Amino acid sequence: MISPLAYVDKEAKIGTGVTIHPFAYIDKNVEIGDDCEIMPYASLMSGTRLGCRNKIYNGAVIAAEPQDFAYKGGGTLAIIGDDNVIRENVVINRSSKAEGATRIGNGNFIHEGVHISHDTQIGNHSVFGYGCKISGNCQMEDYVIFGGNVLVSQGCRVGTWSMIQTGCRFRKDIPPYIVGAKEPTTYYGVNAMVMQHEGFDEKVIKHLSHAYRIIYQSNCSLTDALLMVHDQVPMSDEIQHLIDFISASKLGIIR
Repeated sequence: MISPLAYVDKEAKIGTGVTIHPFAYIDKNVEIGDDCEIMPYASLMSGTRLGCRNKIYNGAVIAAEPQDFAYKGGGTLAIIGDDNVIRENVVINRSSKAEGATRIGNGNFIHEGVHISHDTQIGNHSVFGYGCKISGNCQMEDYVIFGGNVLVSQGCRVGTWSMIQTGCRFRKDIPPYIVGAKEPTTYYGVNAMVMQHEGFDEKVIKHLSHAYRIIYQSNCSLTDALLMVHDQVPMSDEIQHLIDFISASKLGIIR
């Protein structure tokens, strides 16, 4: 159902079963997958690519022009997967450069007032609380949880199954499987409660806790700590991912 009171550009590509409510704005060069719902006063700007079964709430703006001085105009993209909930007044900027894209995966819940800036990459099944602000070129892996009003600086990475408590702000990477808390944001332990709830093996959680004790309490360099983790902690996919994530960090990790 497309309301006659909505504006839908004739060049927009609309899938089957899509509902577009009155006063929504659908620009040219927009693609909307099957069974999406676009609520009143939501705006899908040029460069929007929506997968299937997404729900976009009132006042959200998808593929807004990037707030980046490097942007020189032209058509760039914001690509969003399937089954996402994007609540009121969310702003998602499209990419600054044609060869890139702002990307959001599948099954994410993005609360009211969140701003996701240009060229940021977000994985699957994550939750971003009220009023979070994510700067450009950030990378979020799968199953990330942000409390409200979290501020993320340019180019930061956040590892899978990590949780950032309300009001944190950070300029360095958040390793996987941990809780970040306080101000300045610091390591606050392994995200054990959520991981247990989601069925992680108790041995894996125990080994992750051991690894992070080495990293944060061994009083040696990060390079040496990672070597100790490799030598002393039973290897698993999770431990290997921890090592790889931290080894690839350009900004360093929160301490």
